[in-house]
Amino acid sequence: MSLIVSEGPTGKPAILVFGYGNPSRGDDALGPLLIERLEHWLVADLQSAGRVECLTDFQLQIEHALDLLGRKRVLFVDAHLDCPAPWQLSVLQPAVDASYSTHAISPASLLRVYQQIHAADPPPSFLLGIRGERFELGEPLTEAAEAHLASALECVKSLCLTPTADYWRASCR
Repeated sequence: MSLIVSEGPTGKPAILVFGYGNPSRGDDALGPLLIERLEHWLVADLQSAGRVECLTDFQLQIEHALDLLGRKRVLFVDAHLDCPAPWQLSVLQPAVDASYSTHAISPASLLRVYQQIHAADPPPSFLLGIRGERFELGEPLTEAAEAHLASALECVKSLCLTPTADYWRASCR
């Protein structure tokens, strides 16, 4: 039995799953592809419908801090060359890093921007890094990345079905 998390105070779905990456750069498409597949599953899964919002972009921008407002949980999804296969889920903490002043920022920096503009802690946030192998312009998705994507999608479905912070933290590896 899953615990249903209601909408946040802003009327937005309680969970935001944000996949980012460039679909034209081989395995960098993993974040947007996961969102595409998750959206198909959400249409068929009445238990999670309305509780999860999906968002995708090429990269994180400072403006995305506004998308976090009113959420109970946020999951960032991105392709990574250096995470263990097939994927790695980790807890995020607000931080200032080298990306903080560029026009594309890291999830941790985005959480820090949220703290600054809202004078409050961001919602509990997590990063799902999916192992990618090739990121060259024009490359197709690799076979390995396709398998990693399928495994990562099962993880995200599980998180959506059991949206408690404790379950999400226990799923980190």
